[in-house]
Amino acid sequence: MKTTPFTEVHIALGAKMQEFAGYNMPIEYTGIIEEHMTVVNGVGVFDVSHMGEFWVKGPKALDFIQSVTSNDASVLTVGKAQYTCLPNEQGGIVDDLLVYFYEPDKYLMVVNAANIEKDWNWCVSHNKVGAELENSSDRIGQLAIQGPKAQQVLQRLTVVDLSSIPYYCFTTGEFAGCKNVIISNTGYTGAGGFELYFYKEDAMRIWNAIFEAGKPEAIKPVGLGARDTLRLEMGFCLYGHDLDDTTSPIEAGLGWITKFVDGKNFTNRVELERQKKEGVSRKLCAFELIDRGIPRQGYPVVDVSDNEIGHVTSGTMSPVLKKGIGMAYVQPAFAKAGTEIFVKVRNKNLKAQVVRPPFRK
Repeated sequence: MKTTPFTEVHIALGAKMQEFAGYNMPIEYTGIIEEHMTVVNGVGVFDVSHMGEFWVKGPKALDFIQSVTSNDASVLTVGKAQYTCLPNEQGGIVDDLLVYFYEPDKYLMVVNAANIEKDWNWCVSHNKVGAELENSSDRIGQLAIQGPKAQQVLQRLTVVDLSSIPYYCFTTGEFAGCKNVIISNTGYTGAGGFELYFYKEDAMRIWNAIFEAGKPEAIKPVGLGARDTLRLEMGFCLYGHDLDDTTSPIEAGLGWITKFVDGKNFTNRVELERQKKEGVSRKLCAFELIDRGIPRQGYPVVDVSDNEIGHVTSGTMSPVLKKGIGMAYVQPAFAKAGTEIFVKVRNKNLKAQVVRPPFRK
């Protein structure tokens, strides 16, 4: 298995380790619920160094981004980030990702760990405009410091005014004595906070500084288990669950990152434009269980007459709501908020209601 700069630290801290996307990653330290609430109420640190980073450079950089991603990167100004996806030729999604406008003629694509090789091959094979591509995934470390107390902890370690960085914006500066750290007001938890990108040789210096600075706030390391429950409470999609090569951004409710603007001829635009105009045969919805139970990926979703209308893509017991929540692809008639559906758990139909995300307000 691959390791991150922090793998030995996780093991020394007694984390429950497990293979994830080819990496030896911490799933939990003291318990998923406790770690989840640490982030909701205080501040926690996630090792996300397994994520992939591709630089796109040169005078054709924007042309390349526009040709392979669904969102309109032409609206970005330097210092802004954008959520987007890589559509494939079949109407599905190669991956969802972030695009950072780093400086003129230079962008950073941050992709999911499980898809690094697939995404890199996709970008190289679809680089018809001659942009300069560089895969820096093995040279960059990343930490996500998340929670309502994250900013006050991190501010002790940099002269950069973190309050001046709006949501989905970033800057590059000195952090904990390390130069050229990307400080990004982004995250996957819905609890606020920042993501830091840095050279791997600076990793332990930054880790130690953060945990020392965060002692008054009882900062804790958090594993991927709580990262999943946190993102699900916000209704954020996870590739491999709610998104994959067969799900279109229109079906997934990601029409807002699929921009059909003049001059942007991205992969499979015609088909996705047709879907947006004519509709789709299934839609991703969020739901809360009314009956007691825990929905899991793959569980059938049925109507009141026990007719199968879809399937669960993500599900858990919400640590905040203390009820089963999930996401599912269902027939469009059942995707509207307030609709009653049933999740089949061990041949028992548990009543649920479609809701508008986020679950955690």
